[in-house]
Amino acid sequence: MAVEDIGSGCSSSGDQEFHVLAVDDSIIDRKVIERLLKISCCKVTAVDSGSRALQYLGIDGERSSLEFDELKVNLIITDYSMPGMTGYELLKKIKGSTKLRQIPVVIMSSENILARIDRCLEEGAEDFLMKPVQLSDVERLRDFMLRGGEEERELGRKRKTPDDSCDCRPLRKRPTPLATACSSTFRALEEPVIVHES
Repeated sequence: MAVEDIGSGCSSSGDQEFHVLAVDDSIIDRKVIERLLKISCCKVTAVDSGSRALQYLGIDGERSSLEFDELKVNLIITDYSMPGMTGYELLKKIKGSTKLRQIPVVIMSSENILARIDRCLEEGAEDFLMKPVQLSDVERLRDFMLRGGEEERELGRKRKTPDDSCDCRPLRKRPTPLATACSSTFRALEEPVIVHES
């Protein structure tokens, strides 16, 4: 499957249309993400590799099937482990593009590797989700983008350097489930242990 556009199925005229580019080489995972995004009233374009995502976005050297202004992609959600180009490499290409770097990128993985998560967040990923992705994850991302994403982009524009050479949007790091579990374990270890003798 090269590129598949899937309508949102939501016809509420008051809602802002939210367009997500989903990138995953696994057909099953891609279908799950598509279904969750459609339930959340998102328009979904699904591709099976990082190179196809770049082709769709028009930054692979070939012309995109759409002009950039027509794309209006609000979010890119990509698997980390894919053959050919990893999600991390795709993230680096997107954040290195002057016309696409403002689009938030979310990385997904079934492996909870802290160094990998940190590396993606430091490179500019908006979030790192553990698979299987849940409807609550998708809803949280959509709500964030519809409410706070525009405010963050405005902050980033105001913080640009005088020569406008960099995108200085604040990096938002969220604790991963593993990091949260570890920090609560360490806090518990630091608390004094009271032993009652009987």
